[in-house]
Amino acid sequence: MTYFKHDSSFVDDQVTIGDGTKIWHFCHILKNTRIGANCIFGQNCMVGPNVTIGDRVKVQNNVSIYDGVELEDDVFCAPSMVFTNVINPRGFIERKQEFKKTLVKRGATLGANSTVVCGSTVGRYALVGAGAVVVTDVPDYALMLGVPAKRKGWVCKCGTTLKDAKDGQEIVCPECGSRYQPQGEVLGVIEEKI
Repeated sequence: MTYFKHDSSFVDDQVTIGDGTKIWHFCHILKNTRIGANCIFGQNCMVGPNVTIGDRVKVQNNVSIYDGVELEDDVFCAPSMVFTNVINPRGFIERKQEFKKTLVKRGATLGANSTVVCGSTVGRYALVGAGAVVVTDVPDYALMLGVPAKRKGWVCKCGTTLKDAKDGQEIVCPECGSRYQPQGEVLGVIEEKI
């Protein structure tokens, strides 16, 4: 075994886990799940079945990642954030055939107690604020706040909130010096320093 699993956690058969991954207390990894290298799962996480997770993903305490969710490399799921996989669940009606795909792209951050409603794509390096509820696709580098979540600005690849700028005007990250240029609902990358 090239990964660490706490004795209180369970990993089902037909699971692939990459080198250096750590699975802490009271977790359950269900069948047909693929987890990349150097990931961390905090206490009380449930993953799968049929979930794909990239490399260097950090999943904090009390997060469940359901069938239909895919996390690309370097995603951060803060404590108690929530994924869904059915739009209109009922306890007395089985709707497994209605699971909707959710994709969280490389480097995105999902804040504590945020919710990502199924069928949404969260763009690269986007930041969903604590308690926000994502019900539509999120652009790359977007800062999403509120219920429902709306774009309230942009964030750098390093996670620093960027100052407002008019379309076509260059924005320089005060933390790392990366340069961007907004064009409507897209943040163009001029140069990233990290």
